[in-house]
Amino acid sequence: MKAILLLVLAAWPMAVAAQDAEEGAGLYMQRCASCHGAEARGNGPMAPVLLVQPTDLTQLAAGNDAAFPMLRVIRRIDGRDPLVSHGSDMPVYGELFEGDDTALKLPSGQLVMTSRPIADLIVFLQAIQD
Repeated sequence: MKAILLLVLAAWPMAVAAQDAEEGAGLYMQRCASCHGAEARGNGPMAPVLLVQPTDLTQLAAGNDAAFPMLRVIRRIDGRDPLVSHGSDMPVYGELFEGDDTALKLPSGQLVMTSRPIADLIVFLQAIQD
């Protein structure tokens, strides 16, 4: 956790003050690491029992022509783009993370609304891309 947090803080410019990568790292460890792993490489302790193996979250941009797929990630987290895993949906945190709307700017310049916790997770995930 400390290694990831240090990487995030070193790699992400403080100009993005509206979102908090440190908060995102904490949320990641609490809600995502059991499947995606502490290092976000898709090898969490729950991975072996899942029908669909968790994605290596450090490779999201690499698998998308070096562009972080922000809208797809937001929709996967909040449940608008469900993923079936172990016979059921990936845990959807949209309801848990509702409220405190925040706008994020897509690479196209378009704004997308999401909750502050999801925005924090997005900033964290952007910061850990290989």
